[in-house]
Amino acid sequence: MIVAVGLSGGVDSSVAAAMLREQGHTVIGVTMKLWREGRYRGGERDACFGPGEAEDIAVSEALCRRLGIEYHVFDCVDEYEAVVLDYFRSEYLAGRTPNPCVRCNALMKFGVLPQMARKSGIAFDRFATGHYAQIREEHGVFHLLRGADGKKDQSYFLYRLKQAQLKWMLFPLGDYRKTQVRELAEAYGLSVKDKPDSQDFYSGDHVELLNAPPRPGNIVDTEGNVLGRHDGFWNYTVGQRKGLGIAAKHPLYVLEVNACRNEVVVGGQADTVRHELKLADCSWITSEPDGEVQAKVRSASNLVPAIYHKGSLEFPDGVFAAAKGQSAVLYRGDEVLGGGIITEAK
Repeated sequence: MIVAVGLSGGVDSSVAAAMLREQGHTVIGVTMKLWREGRYRGGERDACFGPGEAEDIAVSEALCRRLGIEYHVFDCVDEYEAVVLDYFRSEYLAGRTPNPCVRCNALMKFGVLPQMARKSGIAFDRFATGHYAQIREEHGVFHLLRGADGKKDQSYFLYRLKQAQLKWMLFPLGDYRKTQVRELAEAYGLSVKDKPDSQDFYSGDHVELLNAPPRPGNIVDTEGNVLGRHDGFWNYTVGQRKGLGIAAKHPLYVLEVNACRNEVVVGGQADTVRHELKLADCSWITSEPDGEVQAKVRSASNLVPAIYHKGSLEFPDGVFAAAKGQSAVLYRGDEVLGGGIITEAK
């Protein structure tokens, strides 16, 4: 079988390529070039998008030479800016909290990249990455499941994948734990065996991507009382506690970011709890669920019991700091059902 592997220069995708090569598959390495020199400053954090991209490409190229496989780099700069960065900018400036990784996975990593590879004349049977998730087929229907390593599970970011994508995808690391993957990297003699994981999608301050001048406004409580000032509501996210610059008897959390009024609304921890979310732009792996599910409203949160019915997601026990614009992803056990974008939280 011919497998194209999306390489990022990190340990996970590198091990995925080495593992597939060891299994006897014909492996081809492919990488998206996303960084436009001189456009943004970036930073030094390990991230998917930043000025360290050239080094990551060099690492991937060296890996492919070592494995004796083809390697191709595709310039996806224009597509990434249009699909991910423009979306990120417009959502933030509208007072919502987007998740660029969800969009990038569905439309770039498993959309633009394999399409470019095929258009360039590269033939392959499957497309693989180092994601911690699993795919299972039952009677011609493909199901997406959480990765075996609960701490590294990345299924939250993949809920918008379609059946047409899942049927030709591979996640070789899905039933491995991160410690095992690093052990494999050492056994394969990979230089990236100790490389830190990416912590965010952008290596610098996300505000730089917005290209928005300061816009002073008020920080208010739920009664509308002015407690402080801000230089731009986009500097704050729902659930944020630190960096508010307000002295108070009890910890304050961001409850709402209102772009129309240029206000940041804050309150106590109890005020952050929401019991009902409205979802739009939903995407389902197989079919739309109805009834009891578990849900996540951010990638790092725990699964919370919920009830879903036609775009409404209810939490009997409440959920902490659900933000408009974020993805609510629904599960039953380890299976990802799909999800949608939060439009209301109450």
